[in-house]
Amino acid sequence: MRQPFEYALIRLVPRIERGEQINVGVLLYCQQRDFLAARTHLDADRVRALAPDVDLPAVAAVLDSLDRTCSGDGPATRMRLGERFHWLVAPRSTMIQAGPVHTGLTADPAAELDRLMAALVR
Repeated sequence: MRQPFEYALIRLVPRIERGEQINVGVLLYCQQRDFLAARTHLDADRVRALAPDVDLPAVAAVLDSLDRTCSGDGPATRMRLGERFHWLVAPRSTMIQAGPVHTGLTADPAAELDRLMAALVR
């Protein structure tokens, strides 16, 4: 049976003032399946084409922290999955930002996350 889910793209905005962005990941939350996960992919060549001075290891560390937050590492342990998702997609004025939240239906949230990564990020 298909269940509703929410997802948001994770974007790297190397120069906030220019507004250029690169999709670097997807967050997906499915309440009925108790599923929250992030998948990320940092294409260093694409980033360097927009902003050669970006600190790629720092960006990679932030992207890794998204996965750890989804898993409940650190302070996120005290948060429910939905709280984690909504905290992660809250607007920020940093280089790593979540896009708008979209919805859909899926029978397999993990497969849906992989599909979204292939279609929207890689």
